[in-house]
Amino acid sequence: MENSSDVTSIVLTAFYGMEKLKHAYFCIFLVIYIIIITENLLLISVIGVQKKLHEPMYFFIGNLAANGVYGSTVLLPAVLSNLLSTKYEVSVACCQTQIYGLHTYAIIEFTILAVMSYDRYAAVCHPLHYHTIMSLSKVYKLIVFTWVYPLIAFLFFFFLTLQLRFCQQAIDKLYCNNYSLVKLSCSNTAVISIVGIASIVPYTFPQLIMVLFSYAQIFRICLSSREMKIKAITTCTPHLFAVSMYSTGCFFDILQSRFDLRHLPFETQVFMSLFFLIFPPILNPLIYGLSIRSIRLSVFKCIKGHRKTVPTQ
Repeated sequence: MENSSDVTSIVLTAFYGMEKLKHAYFCIFLVIYIIIITENLLLISVIGVQKKLHEPMYFFIGNLAANGVYGSTVLLPAVLSNLLSTKYEVSVACCQTQIYGLHTYAIIEFTILAVMSYDRYAAVCHPLHYHTIMSLSKVYKLIVFTWVYPLIAFLFFFFLTLQLRFCQQAIDKLYCNNYSLVKLSCSNTAVISIVGIASIVPYTFPQLIMVLFSYAQIFRICLSSREMKIKAITTCTPHLFAVSMYSTGCFFDILQSRFDLRHLPFETQVFMSLFFLIFPPILNPLIYGLSIRSIRLSVFKCIKGHRKTVPTQ
């Protein structure tokens, strides 16, 4: 066992499985990152520029896109940098910074989805009072809350991890996560493990209750008439798809964290570990951009307008 004073860096051993095709992986991840940034910034810009999109639902969609940029920027530049390296090492400080970024991205994502479910509940169940329930001042406060609460709440728990000293170096992933880093500690981590399990409650339970409550009420309304059922399906399908992607990513992450899946092909392990961090940011803009007519038309209008401003040669 290494002396704790010697462990100043963490080795991400999953990169060794990419060595034969590292340049191909680099190109794939670079293209993915460019697509994520372009899609999400375009969506945010369209919502910001088009005044007819200055409605609660669209502001929440823009907020989801901003978190997609945040999460992918915490992950992919580091992955690209490691693919250009030969040691696949990151400093403990960089590893801890990435952990904070990725975990807060996950909590922010679920919090935004929970707020969006409440917004859909208000739109479907209380259409006449929607703009009173979801006033712009309330929307702005909810957007701030979706960021401030996760950033502060996770910091309280993460403070325990920051106090640890490490006697081992290897994390068998492409990125750092808290559970893997804690296992490298020299000391007994039973307390942190208990606190970690307990922390699931404030990080996910209120959001889960909000999602379940909102859709229970929407389902109840759908039973009252065919017209309401069609409206609910049209309004809620993109959000349900986003929630399903988030849930799938969480399931994959729990499987990899708690069970030994080394018998699976390397590509499958990479897919499962990155699903949660890549697919929502890359697919959410497409889901909302293509399925919501107002956004789709606004995007085409912006692109068409931009082309007209380009001088001809």
